[in-house]
Amino acid sequence: MYQYSKWLILFIIGVATLAIWAIYPLEEKINLGLDLKGGMHVILEADTSKLPEGESPRDAVDLGLEIIRNRIDQFGVREPSIARQGDKRIVVDLPGIEDPQRAVELIGKIALLEFKLVDEKGDIDKALQGNIPPEDEILYKYENSKKKPYLVKKKALLSGNDIKDARVEIGQWGEPYIGLDFKPEAAEKFAEITGQHVGERLAIILDNVIQSAPVIKTRISGGKAQITGNFTMEEANELKIVLRSGALPIPFDIIQNTIVGPSLGKDSIQKGLLAGFIGFFAVVLFMIFYYKKAGLIADAALLLNLLFILGALAALKATLTLPGIAGIILIIGMSIDANVIIFERIREELKEGRAPRSAVDAGYNKALRTILDANITTLIVALILLQFGSGPIKGFAITLSIGILASLFTAVVVTRVIFNLLIAGKPIKKLSI
Repeated sequence: MYQYSKWLILFIIGVATLAIWAIYPLEEKINLGLDLKGGMHVILEADTSKLPEGESPRDAVDLGLEIIRNRIDQFGVREPSIARQGDKRIVVDLPGIEDPQRAVELIGKIALLEFKLVDEKGDIDKALQGNIPPEDEILYKYENSKKKPYLVKKKALLSGNDIKDARVEIGQWGEPYIGLDFKPEAAEKFAEITGQHVGERLAIILDNVIQSAPVIKTRISGGKAQITGNFTMEEANELKIVLRSGALPIPFDIIQNTIVGPSLGKDSIQKGLLAGFIGFFAVVLFMIFYYKKAGLIADAALLLNLLFILGALAALKATLTLPGIAGIILIIGMSIDANVIIFERIREELKEGRAPRSAVDAGYNKALRTILDANITTLIVALILLQFGSGPIKGFAITLSIGILASLFTAVVVTRVIFNLLIAGKPIKKLSI
């Protein structure tokens, strides 16, 4: 173990450097939640009295979630939270929003679904430079968080009101595709459009965002159509929801609209940081007083643990909330707890007459199982909160989960490496612990 200690310490220094790089500058790399940054909290409820017969409120909420996500992506809000609440409600948190009234109007308006031809003959590069043909416009499709521009005709050939139904079906090779049914009055029009534009793309557009642009392979009659592509089942279901938005215009009422001021968030950050600093320095002083030089090792591991947590939050683009700060403060105590167990084991071994080097090895080996049991049980609870919680609860679960993993590494690996480097090749008769 001792011959690998230098390599391990170099690895730890490398990871710490990466963590510092990931969080610098801190205010730009760590996303703050609504309770810290300020913003808007909105609760919407589906008006089930206007649902067509046979439709469930849950389907209406699925529809609303997709529409709202599209709109908020265009609005440019960083790290929004959009979640279901029960069968009829949607909760939207928009951190750092600067125009609450516009956001409310954007969320509340009815979806607009249109079918437009892609201008295959147009030059998209020239259009992006400002040379857009009078009859065309530029719209975008979001693919893997990137925007792909399309040059499409301004004139809508069909709208969502022409769709009777949309559903996910499975092809002969097991691939999912979208089946469409048009209303009787739109069936003939669709047949005429597809017959005249074979080989061209027909863009399906929701709220000025292109959802799909399939190629018309043949004239389609009978009021039925298919959208095929390399869809996963999840993607096919999402597209089905988008298509049905025209046939199922569900109104959503805003039943709560709360503006959280940035001053409240600033006050929460200051109080959270104050509590964290007090807790951190109290633990640091206690460890030095009670465990002497070994306490300094534990304090160094604690500082590294906090660095790893912030680095992981930045790398994962997680959102830090006020309960998340509480989770970090909790981890301070939990990470030191592991070192306390280890140090007490080492003391017991030293009292039995073992040499310092042997006592350190025995202390870590005997304490490992207890530490793993305690941390794994806590991690299970944190993962359950992460899976089923939302909003502040999820923020707490994220920091707690990251903190548990980081504290296990620093308490079991980092402190042991430092001990090994201190006693390697030295005839130590007494260990300061």
